[in-house]
Amino acid sequence: MDECLKTIQPTIPMTEDLDVLFLLTDGATIARWNNEKLPSDRMSVENATILTNAERWPLMIDPQLQGISNGSRHERGINCRLSDLDRRGTYLDTIERAVSNGDCLLLENIGESVDPVLDPLLGRLTIKKGKYIKIGDKEIECHPNFRLILQVRAQDHLTV
Repeated sequence: MDECLKTIQPTIPMTEDLDVLFLLTDGATIARWNNEKLPSDRMSVENATILTNAERWPLMIDPQLQGISNGSRHERGINCRLSDLDRRGTYLDTIERAVSNGDCLLLENIGESVDPVLDPLLGRLTIKKGKYIKIGDKEIECHPNFRLILQVRAQDHLTV
């Protein structure tokens, strides 16, 4: 990529040996993650950086469930499984509470299809000047700190 950019005329000024990872995070944050048991390999640090900086809802493909154990430590809030919530009957209540309180909601083990009631949330389809999301029959005020992380166990669950 660098070679391609160097051939463009007029030339584009570039910083030599730039590491994008350190534009998005810093050494102190990485050290804190490592103290919280995040493995110190580059891929784990990159994944944690993506989770904390993503503009869209990140999807973790997590066959060994390392991301759940490590990723959930880096975000405050509720961790829940769709299947568990369905049985307890608190599925929508938990999601509504997370959206309105600005929590981080981890939807674990999502399958090929997701409950259609979540479509406005997944698509960030806000109403009333971008401040509310309709979940079920309720309009929930969306806290600006709300985060959603989607997780699947294996790559073969996804259809493109």
